[in-house]
Amino acid sequence: MPTDSAVAAAPPAPARRLLALIVPALAVGVASALILLGVSLLADQLQDVLWETLPDALSVGRYSSLWMIVMLTVTGLVTGLVVRAVPGRAGPDPSTMGLVDPPLPPYVVPGLLVVTVLALAGGVSLGPENPITAANIALAAWAGRRIAPDAPGELWLALAAAGTIGALFGTPVAAALILTETLASTPGPGALWDKLFGPLAAGAAGSLTMSLAAHPSFDLSLPAYTHAHWGDLLAALVIASAGAVLGLAAVYAFPLAHRFFRALPHPVLALTLGGLVLGLLGALGGHLTLFKGLDEVKTLAADPDGWSAAEFGAMAVVKTAALLIAATCGFRGGRIFPAVFSGVALGLCAHALVDGVPVALAVTCGVLGVLLAVTRQGWLSLFTAAVLAADTALLPILCVASLPAWLLVTGRPLMQLREDGTPLR
Repeated sequence: MPTDSAVAAAPPAPARRLLALIVPALAVGVASALILLGVSLLADQLQDVLWETLPDALSVGRYSSLWMIVMLTVTGLVTGLVVRAVPGRAGPDPSTMGLVDPPLPPYVVPGLLVVTVLALAGGVSLGPENPITAANIALAAWAGRRIAPDAPGELWLALAAAGTIGALFGTPVAAALILTETLASTPGPGALWDKLFGPLAAGAAGSLTMSLAAHPSFDLSLPAYTHAHWGDLLAALVIASAGAVLGLAAVYAFPLAHRFFRALPHPVLALTLGGLVLGLLGALGGHLTLFKGLDEVKTLAADPDGWSAAEFGAMAVVKTAALLIAATCGFRGGRIFPAVFSGVALGLCAHALVDGVPVALAVTCGVLGVLLAVTRQGWLSLFTAAVLAADTALLPILCVASLPAWLLVTGRPLMQLREDGTPLR
């Protein structure tokens, strides 16, 4: 029989349970980051071939209007053929998928990763977050059922989602914020930090793995924001609200565009036509409106006076339209990074219109508003906007600016559909 001193020295049952999560959480986090890294590197290599080596060999301008139209159309055609050929059709209709969903069958993962690489390399205005998270969740759930069959399935979902999001954003804080919102909608027994313990470890492992291997950064090196003025507060409210309105326009058009593409007789045709439309939009908005937008947004931010207000505004609208088309015609990808580009372009448009509005304030508030409408994730939107400027002086203004933007988007449809094509709320 244990003595009182032994009982006192032993860790309580919740602590023992959390300690047992550390090894699987770290393993899932590292594996999630490595899969993301592998897909990203492969897409980068293919992108160089498609947009540099091939047009140079054909003596065609790398980002000429003709090449953008041809390349996006071909990307749609090839993606459609792959979707038709692979097991499981590379997963369900991407317009019905969120950032964190129940596990897919593991046989779907190879095809899903292939079409994700094609979209990233081909210039489609989608990010890697949704399909990579879905693939990592599927693999973690499959492995978890074999390694620890008694563990709840929700555990592997949370660990894989956190590891992937931590790797995507380079910090486990993003994963913790997203999962906090998820846990808030599904209350249960236990302290919040007990529920976040394993996912936080997985997110930390994923972010550290990605940081050591690729050194990702969201900092746009924007001019420092010195101190707040009353005029800045008014500008922040207006810009964030304008961003929310721009995002909501895409949200309300989402089921209409989806219905149009689904009315076509074959998904190959839908993706080919979607690729053609994306090429035409790229020719209209310029090559910076192609791809997921993370590298391109740094080009914009590096020269905030390099384009006129009309040009910045056109890029914001074109990128939002490209996101809408890409997400509804059948391409696999996420909506966060393209939405960031739209918000940055909108903020720079506001700065170009009123040069007294600080660049950092305009950019972060534009991103905040668009992301609130597109993702409906308050913490994620605030976090992403804040890290773009890496300036804590902006946080109080961003929090205030989020209030009218949230009033605009709350209760509205989501940029995600049910299986019958009706919007989620």
